Parts: sequence; C-alpha cells; structure tokens
Amino acid sequence: MSTHPKSLTIYGWLSIMAAISTIAFKSYAYWLTNSVGLLSDALESVINLVAAIIMLIVLSIASRPPDEKHAYGHEKVEYFSSGAEGIMILLAALSIGWAAWERLEHPLPLQQLNIGMAVSVFATLINLLLARVLIHVGKQRHSITLEADGQHLMTDVWTTVGVLAGIAVISVGNHFPASLAIAQQLGMNGWEILDPLIAFLVAFNIIWSGLRLIKRTISGLMDAALPIDEQQAIIEVLEQFIKTDQITYHAFRTRYAGARRFMSVHILVPGNWTVQQGHDLVESIELRIMSLFNNIDIDTHLEPIEDLASWRH
Repeated sequence: MSTHPKSLTIYGWLSIMAAISTIAFKSYAYWLTNSVGLLSDALESVINLVAAIIMLIVLSIASRPPDEKHAYGHEKVEYFSSGAEGIMILLAALSIGWAAWERLEHPLPLQQLNIGMAVSVFATLINLLLARVLIHVGKQRHSITLEADGQHLMTDVWTTVGVLAGIAVISVGNHFPASLAIAQQLGMNGWEILDPLIAFLVAFNIIWSGLRLIKRTISGLMDAALPIDEQQAIIEVLEQFIKTDQITYHAFRTRYAGARRFMSVHILVPGNWTVQQGHDLVESIELRIMSLFNNIDIDTHLEPIEDLASWRH
C-alpha cells in the first residue's frame, strides 16, 4: 500500500527566479564596490541558478508515478540533484578561493560601499525568504532536493552577512586616522586586505556545506533506514496491535528514497484465523501507519505464529 506526493516543481521555478534576481543584484553590488568578497557572493549565486535548474528537472522526474521499468517510483533521482549541487558548491568554493588569492596579492580600494551593501542586503533578503520556504517544505514533504537547496541558500545568506560585516569593518577602519595609522605600520595603505581574507572564510564555509550535502546524498543512495523517531512511531503502532490482537511481528525493515519512505514487516497471527481476519488486521495496521506519514510504501507479509518456518526469516 502506498501514497504518492504532489509535484514540487513550483519550488524549482521559484528558485530559478530568485537565483536570477540575486545574480543581478550581487553583480551590480560588486561592480559598484570592487569587493572580491561580493564577487564571491555573486559567483555562488550563479551556482544557485545551475542548482535550481537541475532541481526543477529532478523534481519533474521524481513526481512521475511508478511504471513498468520503475515499479518503486522515481524519487531516488533526487539524490542526483543533491549530489550535483554538493559538487558545484565545492567548485564554487575553489573559484572563490582563487579570486581571493589574486586579490590578496594585488589589493584594490573599495568604492561606493553604502550603495553596494544596500543592494546586496536586498538580494540576501530574497534568498533568506526562499531558503526558509524550501527548508520548511523539504522537511514537511521529506524532499532532500528542496531541503538541500534551502540549506545551500542559507549558506549563501550567512556568506553575505559575513562579507557585509567585513566590508563594514573595512569602511569604518579606513575612516579613523588611528586605525589607518595601525594599517600603515603593518605596511598597508588601508584595511582592504580584510576583503580577500573574508572571501577565504566564505570559501571554507561553502566547502563544509558541500561536504555535508555529499555525505547525505551517499547515505540516501545506500538505502539508509528511516530516522529513529519515525521508526519508533511505526513500532508503537505495531506494539498496540500486539496488546489487543494476540499477534506479533518481526523482520521489520525501513528505507527512504528522496521524499518516499519504504517499510516491510512480517505479521504473525494465530494459525486458525481465516484469510479475511488476517487481511483485515493487516489493512488496519497499514492504515494506522499511513496516517502518521505523508508518503510511505508498506509491504506486509502474513504468517502463522505457530509455524517454526515463520521464525526463520
């Protein structure tokens, strides 16, 4: 018995529109300020656009119902999206690190910081709003694609916050004579060196996010079991039937694929029960479990409790 989720492709289109908007705003902010930190921010938004396009394609495939060649559905394709996004995040981090190294060797003064920061803040608010929506819907619908994209956007938000904080420090530091004197004693004309250093921190933060996403993708492809709390909720249902119906169970297994859960269990009932009695019990168990989740495939196997062969599985 199974249920099938509604398509989530609308969130892919929202991500694409948000990515295009933030690329435009952040590129404009970089053009105004000449900040490599803001350049790194804009480059990550390009990655966001590519990831959003992949996400839209993957969600379209994942929403297809099971067919003859894919009897268990297409949801596992979501891991291709999250894996690709994790790799792109790592590539973005390398490009940011390279740009930061170039600027560290050849520092340039920052310009029009107030306008540039305001533009970048507006772009960040777009990402923040979309990220919260994607994470909420991703957790609710158990879609690793949506949740991964939302987490990626939240990384982008914190990246921008760090970049803007660094630029603010540079701006304030360059306006105080005492601070400038300290920079000159260190052999610098100003505090612009903080700009590429912040970009390096951004790159390391992005690498960490990408590695976590790849790790989760591998876990899903390896058919990891459902989270402990979800397994416990299913076990509680089974234990309730044990108390009231003189039955037991074993061979309880679970796994998940994208937004779709799978479980199998052997239900052992008295051998003198009729087929109808066993069927009605299994139907009741499945309906109770399905009421706990938006989407789960349940495979139950009925066996006589007195037969020793029933316990050899």
